Amino acid sequence: MNIRCIIVDDEPLAREGMELLVKDTGFLQLVAQCSNAMEANEVLAAEKIDLMFLDIQMPRIRGIEFLKSLTVKPLVIITTAYPNFALEGFELNVLDYLVKPITPERFLQSVNRARALMQPTTDAPVTADHLFIKTGHGFEKIAYAQILFIEGAQNYITIHTAQGKYMTLATIKSAESQLPPGKFLRVHKSYIVAADKIQSFSGNEITCGTHKIPVSKNHRDELMKLIDQRLIRK
Repeated sequence: MNIRCIIVDDEPLAREGMELLVKDTGFLQLVAQCSNAMEANEVLAAEKIDLMFLDIQMPRIRGIEFLKSLTVKPLVIITTAYPNFALEGFELNVLDYLVKPITPERFLQSVNRARALMQPTTDAPVTADHLFIKTGHGFEKIAYAQILFIEGAQNYITIHTAQGKYMTLATIKSAESQLPPGKFLRVHKSYIVAADKIQSFSGNEITCGTHKIPVSKNHRDELMKLIDQRLIRK
């Protein structure tokens, strides 16, 4: 499979060097070279891009700010002469962080990771019983069975469990997409609840452990369907 990519860097020599590395792989298809974030934004709007090589220090809009502005992102590999931005880059879920000058071996290692992520598989899907989140010290594994509810606030979520709570940089929508269907229920724009952890429902409020969680009008019907399926009748 060909991976469609763009190079975003304000230095012409850096773009030329990246272009040579891209062409040598055989599976990367260079769609465009961009000298700034505004040019890259136009390409991303007009073309299907799988992978973006993004410099950080650029005029007007830095690479990090540009990345934060995107609502739909391709896979991103940071290319920069400044290693001190690595943590900030990884908090934005970049695939890799390449420090200039970039060697062919390090470049190939990085793009092979991109290819592995995008490679279609014919294997039967594996049903996972957990998820991972990024924390300040690395990654934390959380079993679905431990989750009471998930609370969203802007670009952060807090996962509440019986053992404690965990905060990470993510949206409530992205968290919802990672959860197994049927086991979790969106009850509010800012809350997702584990269906089997709901203890009571009255008015516009759910009790989950010691927590009171609001239920919005838009999500009340789905909650009532769940209750109706399990209601003991006369």
